[in-house]
Amino acid sequence: MASTVIARAPWLRRRSTGGEGRIKPNKTPSMIAIRWRRRAFAMASVQEGDTGNGGDNNIGALELNTAFDDLQPDILSKDSPSLPKPLSISDVAGSVNGSRLRVAYQGLPGAYSEAAAAKAYPNCEAVPCELFETAFDAVERWLVDRAVLPIENSLGGSIHRNYDLLLRHKLHIVGEVKYAVRHCLLANPGVKKEDLKRVLSHPQALAQCEHTLTKLGVVREAVDDTAGAAKFVAVQKLQDAGAVASSLAAEIYGLDILAQDIQDDPENVTRFLMLAREPIIPGTDKPFKTSIVFSLEEGPGVLFKALAVFAMRDINLTKIESRPRKKKPLRMTEDGSNGPLKYFDYLFYVDFEASMAAPNAQNALRHLKEFATFLRVLGSYPMDTSDA
Repeated sequence: MASTVIARAPWLRRRSTGGEGRIKPNKTPSMIAIRWRRRAFAMASVQEGDTGNGGDNNIGALELNTAFDDLQPDILSKDSPSLPKPLSISDVAGSVNGSRLRVAYQGLPGAYSEAAAAKAYPNCEAVPCELFETAFDAVERWLVDRAVLPIENSLGGSIHRNYDLLLRHKLHIVGEVKYAVRHCLLANPGVKKEDLKRVLSHPQALAQCEHTLTKLGVVREAVDDTAGAAKFVAVQKLQDAGAVASSLAAEIYGLDILAQDIQDDPENVTRFLMLAREPIIPGTDKPFKTSIVFSLEEGPGVLFKALAVFAMRDINLTKIESRPRKKKPLRMTEDGSNGPLKYFDYLFYVDFEASMAAPNAQNALRHLKEFATFLRVLGSYPMDTSDA
């Protein structure tokens, strides 16, 4: 990572305004923001438990269309002479043809997601986004070329919000990257450990450094993200407060590293997905992984039957995640002796080790389609076999 070049682009954020508008191609703003019809959400985190939109039961196997939410963004202008020129239509065409890719990530510069984006796309132009939703929309609206977003962490588990957004949006998974999270204790120059009275960071980062922070005897203060904590400590020139963040954040905001690798568990790895507007052509020359989402009718053994289509073809499943359907959370059946029964209607997200170019994978999904009420391929992409 020391040799990786990261170019930084303007901050993308969502405005909670009620106006409706369209992108005006003849206007070149100095900073990109995105206006939405819906209210703004709080900053997303690994611990979010929001449920996702369900799929249309009429959508068949391998069909990539989804029901779009009526989010209509607009480009707003906010003058800031220190920010680089935002993406234009001609810039996008150039990036597709081989120049530097613009890659969206969630968080401030110095976030772990920025480092993951640089690992996934070396020498890319990293574009910070306020929310996960903003990153998804930026790709769809051609403001950026790719997005690199977290999907699961070895300690914190799945990032449910991004599972929901995968179904809501029309993006495709084109790759994955694993990134080892190494927390550092940061403070302003001249501040020592014994000077610290409080430490700021994301709630999960604070929890992952419980042992170290307990020994220091500091008060823990939760903020939206690790890089944001580092920036706040630096901007406010705090002399009694530190931040738990990355070494990259220390470099960006001019902070000293008081301690490295302060996480309680050294095996702290986050898996990120690489998203694009178009899918890649799957191959069989390297290990591939395929991600799908499907729903089933209620009944005994139905999920077993669905998973058996992979087992009988020697296809290894690496992950299964269930999420209640947001639009139709409850399903009624007449099986109960005391009247209709109500069940949660679930979507199942599954990753399996096979390429969609392989006949056994095609046959497995063809078999699954026979009894699944909904099936969609989210992407078939090379596995990340490198060290985190």
